[in-house]
Amino acid sequence: MPMRDVQLAIDRLSRCMADVSDWLDGSRLRLNPGKTEVIWLGSKFSIDRITVCDISILSVSIRVSDSARILGVVVDSRLSMADHVSSLCRSVYYQLRQLRPVVKSITEDAAKMVVQAFISSRLDYCNSLLCGIADNLLQKLQSVQNAAARLIMRTGRREHITPAVLRELHWLPV
Repeated sequence: MPMRDVQLAIDRLSRCMADVSDWLDGSRLRLNPGKTEVIWLGSKFSIDRITVCDISILSVSIRVSDSARILGVVVDSRLSMADHVSSLCRSVYYQLRQLRPVVKSITEDAAKMVVQAFISSRLDYCNSLLCGIADNLLQKLQSVQNAAARLIMRTGRREHITPAVLRELHWLPV
Protein backbone atom coordinates (compact mmCIF):
# COMPACT_ATOMS: atom_id res chain seq x y z
CA MET A 1 0.00 0.00 0.00
CA PRO A 2 1.23 3.54 -0.59
CA MET A 3 2.89 5.31 2.31
CA ARG A 4 0.11 7.92 2.42
CA ASP A 5 -2.36 5.18 3.39
CA VAL A 6 -0.61 4.11 6.62
CA GLN A 7 -3.26 5.70 8.83
CA LEU A 8 -5.99 4.02 6.77
CA ALA A 9 -4.29 0.65 7.33
CA ILE A 10 -4.08 1.32 11.06
CA ASP A 11 -7.78 2.20 11.18
CA ARG A 12 -8.67 -0.99 9.26
CA LEU A 13 -6.55 -3.10 11.60
CA SER A 14 -8.17 -1.49 14.62
CA ARG A 15 -11.69 -2.14 13.28
CA CYS A 16 -10.77 -5.71 12.37
CA MET A 17 -9.41 -6.38 15.87
CA ALA A 18 -12.59 -4.92 17.38
CA ASP A 19 -14.69 -7.23 15.18
CA VAL A 20 -12.59 -10.24 16.18
CA SER A 21 -12.93 -9.28 19.84
CA ASP A 22 -16.72 -8.99 19.49
CA TRP A 23 -16.89 -12.37 17.73
CA LEU A 24 -14.80 -13.98 20.49
CA ASP A 25 -17.00 -12.39 23.17
CA GLY A 26 -19.99 -14.07 21.55
CA SER A 27 -18.25 -17.41 22.10
CA ARG A 28 -17.31 -16.50 25.67
CA LEU A 29 -13.68 -16.11 24.71
CA ARG A 30 -11.47 -13.11 25.24
CA LEU A 31 -8.85 -11.48 23.06
CA ASN A 32 -5.78 -10.32 24.97
CA PRO A 33 -4.62 -7.18 23.12
CA GLY A 34 -1.60 -6.96 25.43
CA LYS A 35 -0.18 -10.05 23.74
CA THR A 36 -0.85 -8.74 20.25
CA GLU A 37 2.19 -7.98 18.12
CA VAL A 38 2.29 -5.66 15.12
CA ILE A 39 5.04 -5.50 12.51
CA TRP A 40 5.33 -3.59 9.27
CA LEU A 41 6.26 -5.78 6.30
CA GLY A 42 8.21 -4.43 3.36
CA SER A 43 11.60 -3.31 2.16
CA LYS A 44 14.00 -1.60 4.55
CA PHE A 45 13.53 1.64 2.62
CA SER A 46 9.74 1.62 2.90
CA ILE A 47 9.69 0.53 6.55
CA ASP A 48 12.17 3.22 7.54
CA ARG A 49 9.81 5.83 6.07
CA ILE A 50 6.95 4.82 8.37
CA THR A 51 7.04 7.00 11.48
CA VAL A 52 4.21 5.32 13.42
CA CYS A 53 5.71 3.44 16.40
CA ASP A 54 2.59 2.82 18.52
CA ILE A 55 -0.84 1.65 17.43
CA SER A 56 -3.94 1.82 19.61
CA ILE A 57 -5.97 -1.39 19.42
CA LEU A 58 -8.90 -2.03 21.76
CA SER A 59 -7.77 0.86 23.97
CA VAL A 60 -4.29 -0.66 24.39
CA SER A 61 -1.23 0.95 22.89
CA ILE A 62 0.84 -1.63 21.02
CA ARG A 63 4.41 -0.88 20.00
CA VAL A 64 5.32 -1.81 16.44
CA SER A 65 8.20 -4.28 16.57
CA ASP A 66 10.80 -5.49 14.10
CA SER A 67 9.73 -9.11 14.45
CA ALA A 68 6.86 -11.23 15.75
CA ARG A 69 6.57 -14.85 16.87
CA ILE A 70 3.82 -16.75 15.08
CA LEU A 71 3.35 -20.43 16.02
CA GLY A 72 6.99 -20.66 17.07
CA VAL A 73 8.36 -19.00 13.94
CA VAL A 74 9.98 -15.59 14.28
CA VAL A 75 8.94 -13.42 11.34
CA ASP A 76 10.94 -10.25 10.74
CA SER A 77 9.76 -7.15 8.92
CA ARG A 78 11.63 -7.98 5.68
CA LEU A 79 10.73 -11.71 5.75
CA SER A 80 14.43 -12.60 5.59
CA MET A 81 14.04 -15.26 8.34
CA ALA A 82 17.30 -14.06 9.94
CA ASP A 83 15.65 -13.60 13.35
CA HIS A 84 14.10 -17.06 13.13
CA VAL A 85 17.43 -18.72 12.25
CA SER A 86 19.17 -16.90 15.10
CA SER A 87 16.48 -17.92 17.56
CA LEU A 88 16.51 -21.50 16.29
CA CYS A 89 20.31 -21.79 16.50
CA ARG A 90 20.33 -20.34 20.01
CA SER A 91 17.66 -22.82 21.10
CA VAL A 92 19.35 -25.83 19.51
CA TYR A 93 22.82 -24.99 20.87
CA TYR A 94 21.30 -24.67 24.34
CA GLN A 95 19.63 -28.06 23.93
CA LEU A 96 22.92 -29.60 22.72
CA ARG A 97 24.70 -28.30 25.83
CA GLN A 98 22.01 -29.86 27.99
CA LEU A 99 22.27 -33.19 26.16
CA ARG A 100 26.07 -33.48 26.23
CA PRO A 101 26.31 -35.13 29.70
CA VAL A 102 23.42 -37.47 28.90
CA VAL A 103 24.85 -38.63 25.57
CA LYS A 104 28.16 -39.58 27.21
CA SER A 105 26.41 -42.28 29.23
CA ILE A 106 24.21 -43.86 26.54
CA THR A 107 24.83 -45.93 23.42
CA GLU A 108 25.32 -44.36 20.02
CA ASP A 109 21.92 -45.62 18.82
CA ALA A 110 20.24 -44.09 21.85
CA ALA A 111 22.16 -40.86 21.23
CA LYS A 112 20.82 -40.80 17.65
CA MET A 113 17.27 -41.13 18.94
CA VAL A 114 17.77 -38.40 21.55
CA VAL A 115 19.25 -36.00 19.02
CA GLN A 116 16.46 -36.81 16.56
CA ALA A 117 13.84 -36.11 19.22
CA PHE A 118 15.31 -32.90 20.60
CA ILE A 119 17.37 -31.38 17.79
CA SER A 120 16.27 -32.60 14.37
CA SER A 121 12.61 -32.08 15.20
CA ARG A 122 13.32 -28.42 15.97
CA LEU A 123 15.26 -27.97 12.74
CA ASP A 124 12.51 -29.69 10.73
CA TYR A 125 9.65 -27.63 12.20
CA CYS A 126 8.40 -25.21 9.53
CA ASN A 127 11.58 -25.70 7.49
CA SER A 128 9.66 -25.06 4.26
CA LEU A 129 9.60 -21.39 5.30
CA LEU A 130 13.39 -21.39 4.97
CA CYS A 131 13.31 -22.07 1.23
CA GLY A 132 15.38 -19.46 -0.55
CA ILE A 133 17.04 -17.92 2.51
CA ALA A 134 20.48 -16.36 2.28
CA ASP A 135 23.56 -18.60 2.16
CA ASN A 136 24.95 -17.25 5.44
CA LEU A 137 21.75 -18.33 7.22
CA LEU A 138 21.99 -21.78 5.67
CA GLN A 139 25.57 -22.02 6.91
CA LYS A 140 24.39 -21.28 10.45
CA LEU A 141 21.85 -24.08 10.23
CA GLN A 142 24.48 -26.41 8.77
CA SER A 143 26.80 -25.69 11.69
CA VAL A 144 24.01 -26.63 14.09
CA GLN A 145 23.53 -29.94 12.29
CA ASN A 146 27.28 -30.54 12.36
CA ALA A 147 27.34 -29.90 16.11
CA ALA A 148 24.54 -32.43 16.57
CA ALA A 149 26.44 -34.97 14.45
CA ARG A 150 29.58 -34.34 16.53
CA LEU A 151 27.58 -35.02 19.67
CA ILE A 152 26.34 -38.34 18.30
CA MET A 153 29.71 -39.35 16.87
CA ARG A 154 31.52 -38.16 20.02
CA THR A 155 34.06 -36.20 17.99
CA GLY A 156 35.86 -33.04 19.02
CA ARG A 157 34.57 -29.56 18.47
CA ARG A 158 37.33 -28.67 16.02
CA GLU A 159 37.31 -32.01 14.21
CA HIS A 160 35.82 -32.09 10.73
CA ILE A 161 32.59 -34.07 10.84
CA THR A 162 32.52 -35.46 7.28
CA PRO A 163 35.18 -38.20 7.77
CA ALA A 164 33.47 -39.39 10.97
CA VAL A 165 30.12 -39.64 9.22
CA LEU A 166 31.64 -41.40 6.21
CA ARG A 167 33.34 -43.91 8.55
CA GLU A 168 30.00 -44.50 10.25
CA LEU A 169 28.41 -45.16 6.87
CA HIS A 170 31.33 -47.50 6.09
CA TRP A 171 32.37 -45.40 3.09
CA LEU A 172 35.88 -44.80 4.47
CA PRO A 173 38.26 -47.36 5.96
CA VAL A 174 38.72 -47.13 9.72
